[in-house]
Amino acid sequence: MAEPEGAGSGGSPEPGTGTGGSSGGWRRPHGPLQRYYGSSAAEAAEAAPDPADINGPHFDPEVFLAKIRSECPLGQLLAREAELGREIRALDSDMQTLLYENYNKFISASDTIRKMKVDFRHMEAEMDDLAANMAAISASSARVSAALQDRHRRGAQLAGVQTLLRKLQSLVEVPGRLRLWAAPGADPARALRCHARAQAVLRHYRHLPSFRAIEDESREIMAELAQRLRARLRDETLEPKELTECVEMLLQLEEPPEELCEAFLSQAGARLEAELAALEAELPSPAPPGTAATPPPATDILDFVDRGSSAFVGSLCLLAGSYRSLFEGRAGAGPGRLDAFAAALTARYFELLERRLALERGLGDTSLLVRALDRFHRRLRALLELLPAAGAEAGAALVARAARERVDRYLRALQTFFMGCLGDVRQALAAPRPPGKDGPGLPDLLATLAASVLGQLKAVLAYVQLFTAKDVAFASLPYFKGEFCVEAVREGLVVAFVRWLCRTARGFADGPAERGAPAAPPALLLLLSRLCLDYEATTISYILTLTDEQFPPQDGAPAVTPGPVLCSEARAAAQRLLDHYVQAQGAAVAQMLRKSVETRDWLSTVEPRNVRAVMKRVVEDITAIDVQVGQLFEEGVRRAQSSDSSRRAFSVYSSSRAPGRYAPSYTPSAPMDTHLLSNIQKLFSERIDIFSPVEFNKVSVLTGIIKISLKTLLECVRLRTLGRFGLQQVQVDGHYLQLYLWRFAADERVVQGLLDEVAASAAHRCLDPVPMEHSVVELICERG
Repeated sequence: MAEPEGAGSGGSPEPGTGTGGSSGGWRRPHGPLQRYYGSSAAEAAEAAPDPADINGPHFDPEVFLAKIRSECPLGQLLAREAELGREIRALDSDMQTLLYENYNKFISASDTIRKMKVDFRHMEAEMDDLAANMAAISASSARVSAALQDRHRRGAQLAGVQTLLRKLQSLVEVPGRLRLWAAPGADPARALRCHARAQAVLRHYRHLPSFRAIEDESREIMAELAQRLRARLRDETLEPKELTECVEMLLQLEEPPEELCEAFLSQAGARLEAELAALEAELPSPAPPGTAATPPPATDILDFVDRGSSAFVGSLCLLAGSYRSLFEGRAGAGPGRLDAFAAALTARYFELLERRLALERGLGDTSLLVRALDRFHRRLRALLELLPAAGAEAGAALVARAARERVDRYLRALQTFFMGCLGDVRQALAAPRPPGKDGPGLPDLLATLAASVLGQLKAVLAYVQLFTAKDVAFASLPYFKGEFCVEAVREGLVVAFVRWLCRTARGFADGPAERGAPAAPPALLLLLSRLCLDYEATTISYILTLTDEQFPPQDGAPAVTPGPVLCSEARAAAQRLLDHYVQAQGAAVAQMLRKSVETRDWLSTVEPRNVRAVMKRVVEDITAIDVQVGQLFEEGVRRAQSSDSSRRAFSVYSSSRAPGRYAPSYTPSAPMDTHLLSNIQKLFSERIDIFSPVEFNKVSVLTGIIKISLKTLLECVRLRTLGRFGLQQVQVDGHYLQLYLWRFAADERVVQGLLDEVAASAAHRCLDPVPMEHSVVELICERG
């Protein structure tokens, strides 16, 4: 329609303009669609609120009429009335055009349109009445105001109709959009969202044929989409995220949750089984019986655990989270099915990890094992937050077994190390000595052995302490707070090693003769005895204190082995070794004496002129033993010696008789009953215990060896028959031994008593018991 003259930007008359000029007309208002969508943002920002603007959002009819009455003459009022009529008829024409174009689709809006036509006709009649009665300015102004208000209301109604038309248009387009987005390779998620938005409206107006057709077509399209999604669900190459999205879309399509749950677990299980198979492929096949050992794995334990955690455990966590988000609260898909499914898979994963841990035969890098177990425990803890029944106890037990197995390996390593150190000691003791050069002494060997073993034990404790470090997650488990520190480390490692060391050392005194193995060197027995004695004195207490500091026991921890118990075991081992050393050394000296007695013809021997060489050898060996024992043990206490110990007379009858007193009267025709004299002497002499336990000092050890040696000499002489010169040779030998052996014994009376018994036994077994003059005996011994 033509734009009236004299209209301002807001549809009001321009001030100062006439009715007929080109610059004074009314400006044509915006079209209905432009009024519905509104002005641009920039125009809205620039335009100030104007209640007199008939096209503006702040229009006020009273203000508009007051402005017209005050500014416009009657002619302009009549022109404006005619203009409003044309605008109303134009709006009516526009609405008829829209309705004609969309008649088949918007039949439901016909009543509203007819009502608007009637209203428009009434408005035209009112405008005609307004033109007829315009003479009365106040009456016509009121009608204009009413007409303007009705026009504004009709504009709002038209905007609602347009919104409804757009919605109806979108519903009509739903099947096409669904077909486009649900096509293979398109965007099924977008199709589902579109269908979900339109579904409620389509179901509500299903009684209308047009809406029913749209709904049926949409349902067919979504059925085809569901069929493709079910086929995709069976694809083995489906990633976990894609699997979750596929099941989620099928649930939105109202597929049965129980069937989807079964398919979801089956598909996820196949993928997890493949990941477990890949882990199992990294494990070497076990060697058949009778062949070489299983080869070591190609990768370390940390890499294996990393792959298992990132692949299997990560996938299982994702599966559990997806399962709960998809099927939480749905019938037929409770959490029990997921728990059983996950428990079977985690049990197999634990089995594979246990097999891999069993391949860690060597000690290797303990920090690597601890890091691997720590990562396993952390990922398992994250899994257990989603699946509490996935095997918390089995996972904790696996970590505990791995730690205990490593501790057991350390115990075996300590045992092997100790045996190696003993081998080095034996080799050093048996190595030939170059002339003029002394090898390492027993104190040096003992210090080296003790320091090496203690240093190795402290290093092992440092390695084992990695299992209880503060930054290790599984160290907070109850096992590592209680049982591991006490049962595994203190009892299973430290106490077990100390007891094994004592048993092993004692085995050198008990076992070799029974097993037919070569006897241990006497020096080794002496050294081990001193080592066990040092353990009893200080080392055991130090080791247990160090262990309790590094692995403090918790309240309620199992009972531990007291330190005094270990000390008593170490002392018993030291005592047994020292007793065996005395017996071995005494047996060696006694063997020389036995052979010297058994291989000699005592009846036809010549008159003695020298001390036999074997006696000199005995003195030399006893002296060497004295030096050897003195390197490791203290001197000990001797009984006060008499002033003439070295010059004491050696009698074939009694130590209380001078040799020259009975010699002149001794003849074969009137023999003295020496057997009776010997028995009488034993009644008044102190009983000598030959095999009594020795004390931990040099004097006691040498006394024990001398007693065994002289007792053997006594028993051998008792079994021989001697002639005169044989008796005299025994007299010379005995006096020589008495001259040198008394200084090694704790009590010289022990040596003197045994030698007296030897002499008495020789006289008793002699066919012609004529002793040698004591001065001659002394001369021969001094010359020898």
